[in-house]
Amino acid sequence: MCGVFGIYGHEEAANLTYLGLHALQHRGQESAGIVTSSDKRLYQQVHMGLVSDSFNADVLARLPGNAAIGHVRYSTSGHSEIRNAQPFLFEYAHGSISIAHNGNLVNARSVRKRLEGTGSIFQTNSDTETIIHLMAQAREPESIERLASALRQVTGAYSLLLLTETRLIAVRDPHGFRPLAIGKLKDATVFSSETCAFGLIEAEMERELDPGEVVICEGSSVRSYRPFEATRGRVKERGCVFEHVYFARPDSDINGRSVYSSRVRMGQQLAREAANEGEGDVVIAVPDSGVPAAIGYAAESGLPFANGLIRSHYVGRTFIEPQDSIRHFGVRLKLSPVRSVVEGKRVVVVDDSLVRGTTSHKIVAMLKAAGAKEVHLRISAPPTTHSCFYGLDTPTRSELIASSHSIKEIADFVGCTSLAYLSHAGLMSSLDTVEGEDSGFCSACFTGQYPVAIEGENAGKLVSLSKGSAAH
Repeated sequence: MCGVFGIYGHEEAANLTYLGLHALQHRGQESAGIVTSSDKRLYQQVHMGLVSDSFNADVLARLPGNAAIGHVRYSTSGHSEIRNAQPFLFEYAHGSISIAHNGNLVNARSVRKRLEGTGSIFQTNSDTETIIHLMAQAREPESIERLASALRQVTGAYSLLLLTETRLIAVRDPHGFRPLAIGKLKDATVFSSETCAFGLIEAEMERELDPGEVVICEGSSVRSYRPFEATRGRVKERGCVFEHVYFARPDSDINGRSVYSSRVRMGQQLAREAANEGEGDVVIAVPDSGVPAAIGYAAESGLPFANGLIRSHYVGRTFIEPQDSIRHFGVRLKLSPVRSVVEGKRVVVVDDSLVRGTTSHKIVAMLKAAGAKEVHLRISAPPTTHSCFYGLDTPTRSELIASSHSIKEIADFVGCTSLAYLSHAGLMSSLDTVEGEDSGFCSACFTGQYPVAIEGENAGKLVSLSKGSAAH
């Protein structure tokens, strides 16, 4: 999962992109990069690590121009190393081009093999690079047509920003798996994976790009192009439901819905389905993403909400564990129970997901050690039973505890008094859709119903895409 941000037509393009990437930092912490355009030349700065660690005034001063694209990365394809840090910058027969990608191309392996067979030499092991090689081989005279030709040969999830010497181009795949919005800042045009970035720089959101839409900024014009018109009506919109469940920031709007409001409704619906009279004294959340659902659960169940787990916001990328090992050290470094809230109480803990179960097990143990009499775990999403291949980092199916264990078996492993998930129908109703109808969402991680076929090796082995961030 990654975040992309771009701006066209502003003299402080690099500085504003830096701020936009700050707002999208939750979407990726492995690397950060910015490419700008000035005087028919592209300038690039990419670094491993966080945005604040990668950019300062001196670095930003080396990024002139009134157009920029930026990227924060969490890898789902390609190793975590500097050569895979985006935006990529390439020189080819038609000039310079930079690309930033959020999503995952499910046929990248076969496309790359074909390209290498015809002489292409890849600089990275990221799926994103295949798009540039396809553009380089295209015969069309116009760059937009070359891009369209390339995109017709790839399948999967992609929200893209591309920058040339004279243009900024934004693209959303025909299914609309990953979010991408367009806004205005005075006379400048702004693009972002999430609308929370617009608020930081005081830009106004105009709309989300339609699935399959290409927006081209050039000179003083902003125009829309639809290269997939031939498939319109046959390709259904499938925005990722997990953006609402967990990934997006709660102050963003995605698919025309407030993420915060969606999560509160998920918690309310979960309480309707799972709350039993007399089973709890207090509702707490696993911060931060579980907080809105916990607020909804508490409001619907009539139980008080309290901050029973405190999250440290200052955990670095590395830390030194004491030689005399502390049990559950990694989780304790990030979360700490509030004894006065949980001691002697029947505690209802609301979290957004339970993937492997290892983190949940440690949280339950911490709460019991802090004196909780009972721990009732409530998950504001259905059981995660299948891997995602469209840009969300999830483990192999064999690592997903719900794919092979019953709810009782999971509860026994986690050590909680009781466990309940939000139903799939309840999730859909929380997003104002009805199960069985065309919801406009992809929920393959809960159902196994993949909108786009998965390429051979991935389909057969369900290969691991995980780096551990989604382990709950």
